[in-house]
Amino acid sequence: MANVALRNVRKTYPGGVVAIKGIGLEVDDGQFCVLVGPSGCGKSTLLRMVAGLETITGGEIDIGGRIVNQIEPADRDIAMVFQNYALYPHMSVYNNMAYGLRNRGMPKGEIDTRVQEAARILEIGSMLDRKPRQLSGGQRQRVAMGRAIVRQPKVFLFDEP
Repeated sequence: MANVALRNVRKTYPGGVVAIKGIGLEVDDGQFCVLVGPSGCGKSTLLRMVAGLETITGGEIDIGGRIVNQIEPADRDIAMVFQNYALYPHMSVYNNMAYGLRNRGMPKGEIDTRVQEAARILEIGSMLDRKPRQLSGGQRQRVAMGRAIVRQPKVFLFDEP
């Protein structure tokens, strides 16, 4: 895990629509932080900015002592679980969880160890052969969380988990 610091982070869309007015926040290594607010207040936008999926207009995003404003999302070592789970419908639960690790060229044995351990923690071990359409909403949510857990990133971001 890593410290995350947001310093006067801002987001203004073309046309002058202000989404984020200047957030300052520090989350220490190992801490949890929950953003609460009404729909449309910028929670998801802020998470997407930290993940690098949304450009920032101003300020700094610091992850583990490194300013990541110009760092590509794949190089930030962040795992994000999206509101809609973003599972591949044609893949099994196991393959959904293993997908990112395979793309990084991880050895099969390590992939299997990580997927099996995450499945045990999330109590979805009996579902590894199923497809997402065969799962309840809560089970799909756990698969999406498992896909994040197996990566062992520095930072986890959950958008309405």
